[in-house]
Amino acid sequence: MAGKTKKTAAASLEDTLWEAANQLRSNMDAAEYKHVVLGLIFLKYVSDVFEKRHAELERLVNDESTDYFMPTLEGKRETVEDRIEYTSEGVFWIPAGNRWEDLRKSAKQSDVGGRIDAAMEAIEKENPSLKGVLPKNYARRELTPQMLGGLIDLFSNENLAAEEHESLDVLGRVFEFMLSKFANAEGKLGGEFFTPRSVVKLMVDMLEPFNGRVYDPACGSGGMFVQADRFVKAHDGVRNDISVFGQEQNPTTWRLAKMNLALRGIEANLGPQWGDSFTNDQHPDLRADFVIANPPFNIKNWGADKLSGDVRWQHGNPPANNANFAWIQHMLHHLKPTGTMATVLANGSLSSQTGGEGEIRKGLVEKDLVECIVALPGQLFFTTQIPVCLWFLTKDKSGQAVRSERSQRARSGEVLFIDARQLGTMTSRTNKELTDTDLALIADTYHAWRGEPGEKTYEDVPGFCASVTLEQIAQHAHVLTPGRYVGSEAAELDDEPLEEVIARLALDVRDGFSRRAELQSSVLASLVALEVDVQGA
Repeated sequence: MAGKTKKTAAASLEDTLWEAANQLRSNMDAAEYKHVVLGLIFLKYVSDVFEKRHAELERLVNDESTDYFMPTLEGKRETVEDRIEYTSEGVFWIPAGNRWEDLRKSAKQSDVGGRIDAAMEAIEKENPSLKGVLPKNYARRELTPQMLGGLIDLFSNENLAAEEHESLDVLGRVFEFMLSKFANAEGKLGGEFFTPRSVVKLMVDMLEPFNGRVYDPACGSGGMFVQADRFVKAHDGVRNDISVFGQEQNPTTWRLAKMNLALRGIEANLGPQWGDSFTNDQHPDLRADFVIANPPFNIKNWGADKLSGDVRWQHGNPPANNANFAWIQHMLHHLKPTGTMATVLANGSLSSQTGGEGEIRKGLVEKDLVECIVALPGQLFFTTQIPVCLWFLTKDKSGQAVRSERSQRARSGEVLFIDARQLGTMTSRTNKELTDTDLALIADTYHAWRGEPGEKTYEDVPGFCASVTLEQIAQHAHVLTPGRYVGSEAAELDDEPLEEVIARLALDVRDGFSRRAELQSSVLASLVALEVDVQGA
């Protein structure tokens, strides 16, 4: 599609999915239906990539100027269908009879659900990295041939391997779409919130995970890893510069993450199975260079009764009715002595004193682990209006060996507060997004504060950012709300002499009084006329 922008292409894909959801969902529960669609999207995507590679091989073997194939008809056929010609290029091998075109031809048949299951089974068998990942429950009675056939027909109109989709996190976009569009239909989300792309990008731009181990203990569909991988490649690195570790407790979402990362060619260790990070830690010995996460907000009943005195609770037992500080301490436990972490949390984490949270926060501050707090604007999330913030913590402010080549100034005993609540642009009636300019402003402020080469000299900006000592924070009872520290925006300078200001304001006030008197006389005259009319009647 010449001239079609990436943004337009993405919107077109989402429009197609929305049409499918509206027309074909029928009475199926939205939370279940979205995963039906995601499995088919995965199958369509890997098939499209396979067919793209297939077409490339056909062009090569038919080009007489190359010796890419044995000069016989049989040699050409073997080359085009040689499994190694696909897997060596990072393309999943799709066995004949199980490709999207085969499903499209059988879309109107009564056994189409069984055929989809068989295709998923065959693809898993041929690609060990997908073992146990793909959904294989399309033959259920509630998934009618009309519904599945309709989805296949709709998705057949999109080429997901087309040029305009190459740089998109296709399955991640679909997941975001499903969460945002089905949120109202589901009614409840069980604490599962998709992280907006602009928030993920901000966290990655601030952390700068150039190399090392990256860990997300609540990885969802794997969007954090996708963005980290993009960051590395955008800065002339290669995929192997980072190692990815994650965990997800929802089995369906865990499989989705495996699919999403597989689509991007990212090898990730998400544990041998899904599991709760608190009670079933899949990476007990991991110490990561970077931890980046958006854990579920304010979760109750997270297993505190089973974990009292756990080795991870170095700053106090987290309260049983809120997991926010359990997440922070879990992440710190998995952080290397020179590592840095970033997490999204509800704003209550900045000031709450209940259940010992105030004491835990005090301990984090006094041990100089808190590096930066960013208050984000509201309405960024599709599925919750809870105001949120970003926490950046590090175990080594003075050295920071992980980024020592870029860091010039130690910030021991200081915390950077950024109040970004006034940033962002409305993209719909209910949702806001941080623009590239907003992201650059926040990230550049953080890097300037850290004294990194090429950055401007850091200065406090009233109403936006402030570097605050631990002593000052103690004076505020270790509350970390940025608004307490950044102050108000400086008033614009006004050269109007004071006596002229007073004279102008006095004139405005007298004029207001005069207009009010005129209005009062007019109203009284109308009332008198009304009384005369009534009496005359």
